[in-house]
Amino acid sequence: MDGTIILLFAAVLIVGVLLFAAITLTKKGGSLDVDKYRSRWLTIEQSVQKDNEPSYHLAIMNADKLLDQALRDHGTKGQTMGDRMKFAKERWSDRNGVWTAHKLRNRIAHETDVRVSYGETRSALGGFKQALKDLGAI
Repeated sequence: MDGTIILLFAAVLIVGVLLFAAITLTKKGGSLDVDKYRSRWLTIEQSVQKDNEPSYHLAIMNADKLLDQALRDHGTKGQTMGDRMKFAKERWSDRNGVWTAHKLRNRIAHETDVRVSYGETRSALGGFKQALKDLGAI
């Protein structure tokens, strides 16, 4: 009888460990592919050409997309980028920076004739970069 209880306990323990491992390995969120994100980030930073305003717009749009991808890969809830940013708000070390950057992206995407300076671009990219660091993506 004692041997049966020990075997039963061992079987339950093994099944529990396997279940825990399966849940942990298939759970979305947590670790991000840092090398992939760093590479993509460097490409974005290098795409900015001084005195070439279209490159500013493209870099800001791509940085916003990269942050959104990191939020989704991290498992952050939300239907939209804005929703995901709100759910992640406690992670941001520079909330104003990331929100200002995202709002600039929205202006570029939704308004015609938006003018963006080199300084605004660098500032926005700084906000996106810090947010990516806060998520552990870069």
